[in-house]
Amino acid sequence: MPTVSRCCDHILKFIHLKHTIIIGGGISGLCTAYYLVEAGHRVTVIDRGDISGGASFINAGYLTPSHFISLAAPGMVARGLKWMFDSRSPLYIRPRWDMDFLRWGLLFSRSATAKKVEASIPVLKALNLRSRELYEELYTTSGFDFQYHRDGVLMVYATEKEGKEELKLAERAVREGLEVNSLDAGALKALQPVFSDKALGAVHYLCDRHITPNEFMGTLRKWLEDKGVSFVLGQEVKAIRASGNRITAVHTTSGGYTAENVVLAAGSWTFELARKLRLYIPVQGGKGYSMDVRRPTGISIPAILAEARVAVTPMNGFTRFAGSMEFSGNNDIIRKERVQAIADAVTHYYNDIEISEGEKSLATSGLRPVSPDGLPYIGKSRIYSNLVVATGHAMMGFSMGPVTGKLVAQVINGEKTDIDLKPLRPERFRGY
Repeated sequence: MPTVSRCCDHILKFIHLKHTIIIGGGISGLCTAYYLVEAGHRVTVIDRGDISGGASFINAGYLTPSHFISLAAPGMVARGLKWMFDSRSPLYIRPRWDMDFLRWGLLFSRSATAKKVEASIPVLKALNLRSRELYEELYTTSGFDFQYHRDGVLMVYATEKEGKEELKLAERAVREGLEVNSLDAGALKALQPVFSDKALGAVHYLCDRHITPNEFMGTLRKWLEDKGVSFVLGQEVKAIRASGNRITAVHTTSGGYTAENVVLAAGSWTFELARKLRLYIPVQGGKGYSMDVRRPTGISIPAILAEARVAVTPMNGFTRFAGSMEFSGNNDIIRKERVQAIADAVTHYYNDIEISEGEKSLATSGLRPVSPDGLPYIGKSRIYSNLVVATGHAMMGFSMGPVTGKLVAQVINGEKTDIDLKPLRPERFRGY
């Protein structure tokens, strides 16, 4: 048995560990907690929910070096305006008078230039590739139990116009050093016989990976709990106190918490929390929808149905159908017409696969934090020396979870970061 002296030494050592509060229990928050614990920190995670749902759990599970083109790409503004009044469109903007959203939209429009997208390509590629490496390290780490698949992702097109765009992008991916194959209709059907004749071909991004998100989040949370991480759940952050250039306390509905460092990883709620500190970190929640089919589908390789922007993923025990980008404010309203649009795309691209009414009734949604320029916010605040921000990943949040956590831990530890954070600085829109 340990002596009283050894127990006291252990308690004192725990008390003197550097303490970090992480606001947000999504993939970025929990990965940050992991790398901080590994570096010897004491960690408290505060979340407004119970860490059982939301975008980190219901996403397509892709790890996507192939996604090196920013969401804020040329043509997206025109496409968004065209689709604005079509609630079934892949990108839907609910018309509303919201000055914060209008300002965000103006910044998005200014960012959607060929020059800015070109500058973002090496940044997004580096983040995704490094994150893929970190996922593979976690996969082989003791205490982590999740499935990890190296089948790649198919970008499937059903029109000649879309096919030309996808093949052009595939050529760029090859120039970027990514592993890519182009498949005609025959080769696609040979690889995945379940596709219908409407599928004209695909680009197979062999560089991509996929996992089951809720499985990974569960094993990560258990590891953190076993390591002594404190979870303060179901508590909304009401105030963040500061004195001079330092955060002094985080107040929730249940009380106040103090720590040497604070990480703001609150996803789509980051904007409002940052505003409490008079920081301008523009984020809009982009809602995505997800349905799980727990019966055989014959689908064995993940695919993105290009025209419909629907992601299809074979997961551990079910097939997930996910998609949509909806800007309608931070809410969890399920719009049946958007769920139906995903279901219709599935029947168009696949043979004999139809999502039932019961499966559609169980559709869920999650909010992805979208920055105006398609790059995440990762780094230390210029105003508060002990505040680090980690959000704004849009549809690549799950893909970039580990690298985000690693970078935040490096910033807090005063280490050289694996990736240059200058393009990701949290207050880059200050003054706009």
